[in-house]
Amino acid sequence: MNAHTQRLVLSGPGGDIECAVDQPTVAAGGHLAAPSALMVICHPHPQHGGTLDNKVVQTLARAGLALGYRTVRFNFRGVGASAGVWDEGRGEIDDALAVIEASRAADGAAALPWVLAGFSFGGYVAASAAQKLRDGGNAPARLALIAPSTLKQTVPAVPQDTLVIHGEADDVVPLAATLDWARPQSLPVTVIPGVGHFFHGQLALLKSLVVRAWSQAL
Repeated sequence: MNAHTQRLVLSGPGGDIECAVDQPTVAAGGHLAAPSALMVICHPHPQHGGTLDNKVVQTLARAGLALGYRTVRFNFRGVGASAGVWDEGRGEIDDALAVIEASRAADGAAALPWVLAGFSFGGYVAASAAQKLRDGGNAPARLALIAPSTLKQTVPAVPQDTLVIHGEADDVVPLAATLDWARPQSLPVTVIPGVGHFFHGQLALLKSLVVRAWSQAL
């Protein structure tokens, strides 16, 4: 994503997991800065072209960097250099949990607060991983779901401070599906008028919404 992106491989339950790690920089000179938090991001559906380099995923990473976070994007099993094969969501949640554990155990990250985000199918995975970790008393400090896959997946309930952003004209996950999921939770949903699933032409706005919502220090 930038000159400082580090590509690495972590060990996961299905084999190697390919990751891309970005560190925040100091504007003057572009030197690496000490991160204030760790952010793990889950990409959209592997069987429909989703990868860690998806533009919405990269936009989430840029939002994290703007906030001073170390960001970690990763490929689900069977995508890119990640080993394994599609596992109907079960193994993909396990992949996310493995990346979260390894990223939090990395040098300098153990003491950092951490946040979790996901786009589309990745939103389902992020919400599911957060639920599993919450049950174990190890929940993320913040959770962001961008156009979460509420139509085809059973997305669990999430904390009230979860950031949910959806396009009004989403033709992949209809806005109505996400509102139906959010309504019983009395969960606010930020709707961008006229925008489709991939936020074409509005990625800068998406980034600014995440930065604005999460600008308060952890």
